[in-house]
Amino acid sequence: MAPNTLSQRKQAPSAGIIPFIAGVSKITSGTLLGFTMLASSVMAGGLVGLAISFRNLPDVRILRNYAPSETTYIYDVKGKVLTSLHGEANREVVPLDRISPELKRAVLAIEDSSFYSHRGVSPVGVARAFLSNYQSGQTVEGGSTVTMQLIKNLFLSPRRAFSRKVAESVLAMRLEQVFTKDQILELYLNQVYWGHNNYGAETAAQSYFGKSASDLNLAESAMMAGLIQSPEILSPFVSPKKAKERQKDVLNRMRSLNWITPQEQAAALKFPIKLGSITSFRRSTLPYVTDATIQELTKRFGRDAVLKGGMRVQTTVDSTMQKLAEETVKQGHRSLRAQGIYADQMALVAVDPRTHYIKAIVGGVDYSKSQYNRAVQALRQPGSAFKPFVYYAALASGKYAPESTVSDRPVSYPDGYEYYSPRNYDGSFMGAVTLRRALELSRNVPAIRLGQEIGLNKVIDICRTIGISSPIEPVISLPLGSVDLTPLEMAGAYATFASNGWYSETTLIVQITDSSGNVLLDNSPKPQLVLDPWATASLNSVMQGVINQGTATAAKIGRPAAGKTGTTSSERDIWFVGYVPQLATAVWVGNDNYTPIGKGATGGTFVAPIWRNFMLKALDGVPVESFRSPSEFTKP
Repeated sequence: MAPNTLSQRKQAPSAGIIPFIAGVSKITSGTLLGFTMLASSVMAGGLVGLAISFRNLPDVRILRNYAPSETTYIYDVKGKVLTSLHGEANREVVPLDRISPELKRAVLAIEDSSFYSHRGVSPVGVARAFLSNYQSGQTVEGGSTVTMQLIKNLFLSPRRAFSRKVAESVLAMRLEQVFTKDQILELYLNQVYWGHNNYGAETAAQSYFGKSASDLNLAESAMMAGLIQSPEILSPFVSPKKAKERQKDVLNRMRSLNWITPQEQAAALKFPIKLGSITSFRRSTLPYVTDATIQELTKRFGRDAVLKGGMRVQTTVDSTMQKLAEETVKQGHRSLRAQGIYADQMALVAVDPRTHYIKAIVGGVDYSKSQYNRAVQALRQPGSAFKPFVYYAALASGKYAPESTVSDRPVSYPDGYEYYSPRNYDGSFMGAVTLRRALELSRNVPAIRLGQEIGLNKVIDICRTIGISSPIEPVISLPLGSVDLTPLEMAGAYATFASNGWYSETTLIVQITDSSGNVLLDNSPKPQLVLDPWATASLNSVMQGVINQGTATAAKIGRPAAGKTGTTSSERDIWFVGYVPQLATAVWVGNDNYTPIGKGATGGTFVAPIWRNFMLKALDGVPVESFRSPSEFTKP
């Protein structure tokens, strides 16, 4: 009667198998050697014949240029990992000499102990695996060589079929003719799946044990090598007991091969394993930074290259300053609410004028509630914070100096079928007023008059020169900020004033390399003098007055600083953008739905103190520097 249960089937194998197994166990070593040689010859001859019929198989030589998909890492300016990006495969490729010898031995012991003696296919390994699996009643050892496993992972489908197994064997022998053993082992250890979306030894070691693959000891190596058979089931994160049992199997195998001593085996079994953490798809520590960086990377290289290219991206951001900026925004938001200002969002961007590197970027009050990055995506009207671009144009024209006068009297301009009549914030007029005083007090009418006299297209050209790329129309009210710009654009443009006219492209990225250290992008500053030095120095002198005796006295920080308040007429947006020679910072406050913030809300009263709080902390320990004087330069 045929057995009808799994246990009966295990206890009642076919009559032909038992004598065979018993006979094999009694074969002398000499007979086994002869049998092995004969089997090898027969198998090799058969495979050579089959190879002729497999002419359409892939050419293994393409692996000479093979580059597996790798995880991209983003770092802060000091090398601290902020996040990792990858598609399906979380992988970091490392050379063979950066993988622990213990891990190499453990993997080969349990997966292919005759790796360095066979030529891609191991009849002895197949026979030994059959015996081991039969004796244990379960699969404890595979018959495929490391070379065959590599072929299966790279070229063939996982579907179990005789034809696939034959193709696997043929390609394995071809691979052994093209690559050295060490090259094959390196490919395998970087390709194999270790569980939890970890591909390759380095990423798996970092995840399971929080260390590099080069630093794994025998106990850790044995546990990790044991996972290859069934990584999700045997994972120590899932079942520490099963992982420990499998580790014991690997160590037993290494001991039976005399690859380790009894003492080493015992010590490894007793070693207390300290687990790391699952690293795939972990959240960024500075999400506003990494989101903006990914946006810049994707625009330059494409999404696939970012997710699979194994880039090493060093950002310009200082983590300490970034966390300070995030806390400043949270505290500032709470302070505004306490003062009756109901703005739901805020953004802050800090740029180093000497390099135009972004040092901090905060796109909202709370990333966990809103991932929209207002620092780089929100187009908002800057209000009077736009006026410095107009005043610079006037100064650079050579027609004006800071003490030149401009009329602050009622004026009207034809605007289509109507007339546009600008008004000042307080409704008054001052008559003739110097440029210096007009900007310090943020008078609207003088700014409009200067824009019309100098030409709005000239103002727009200057904006383009210093990095503003958002659409700008030459409407009459442009000098009052009737244009939509991002906080990043404002901070970058003001940074050019702070550097006395020297401009580099504002960026979040210092350098990008591939995993081998080859430079893909070098964003070392390439400053160009794009503004007139005298006009810039004169503007800086005037804008210091905004803080010292103008609309932004709440922004005083005890050192030379320049800046400008911004408030839209509908009180939907309030700003303060200011700088010292070493740092330019823009702060915007508003509502995402464009509703008014509150009656009487101005940048000078409510945003300047937030800017001040950030700058005092960001500049702690930074030497005091003064701006260059206009007297050092020749007026145009």
